[in-house]
Amino acid sequence: MRVALFITCYNDTLFPQTGIATVRLLERLGHTVEFPEDQTCCGQMHSNTGYGDEAIPLIRRFVKSFRDAEVIVSPSSSCVSNIRTAWLRTLADTGDEALKRDVAEIVPRVFELSQFLVDKLGIDDVGAYYPRRVTYHPTCNSLRALKVGDAPMRLLAKVRGLDLVELPDARECCGFGGTFAVKNEDTSVAMLSDKMRSVLGTRAEICTALDSSCLMHIGGGLHRLRSGVRTVHLAEILASTEKDFIHGERR
Repeated sequence: MRVALFITCYNDTLFPQTGIATVRLLERLGHTVEFPEDQTCCGQMHSNTGYGDEAIPLIRRFVKSFRDAEVIVSPSSSCVSNIRTAWLRTLADTGDEALKRDVAEIVPRVFELSQFLVDKLGIDDVGAYYPRRVTYHPTCNSLRALKVGDAPMRLLAKVRGLDLVELPDARECCGFGGTFAVKNEDTSVAMLSDKMRSVLGTRAEICTALDSSCLMHIGGGLHRLRSGVRTVHLAEILASTEKDFIHGERR
């Protein structure tokens, strides 16, 4: 299948390894990955902070960049949920009927990575190997907005060598929420403390999720505690094979 990668601003700027892993995984599964180089942000920050009109040029650019894509895959439940749930609402009062039609046509072709693998392709074993004790944090957008269900857990359960441990109070948010962490610092810190306590209680080596933004928030807290627990995006785990490890250690 011809797959167009929507990398998102966060991954492109701060976590390029997530995009590289996504390409590596999809190509290993036999797909042709294309990367429209004129792509940019999904406009989530604008929509979330009440500046929806500022997101319209970004929506228009996305449609132009991905109009001809067979399917569009992104390693971000946050951005995919924004595309699916906010874009048509943002455009409701614009009067630009052509853009509304274009968005309505393209949205069903946009998938978060785990949903693409499990729900679209019917695959839950991607041939990955990852010899680590791992816990999974279902981010707010993946859980409540995008409703990815058990797709990530089904994928993780089939990774050879991986010891998957359940995260207590998994449905609780990590406290990031983009500008929420800035505008509500005390609440955000309290929520992060609860999440870190849950992660540490699992004795996992790795905490994974579908959103690098939340993993950055959790990972920063864990790093300040010098806990030794790392955060790794799901795409990186699924892209790993035995060739990436020597005697259990990452090359």
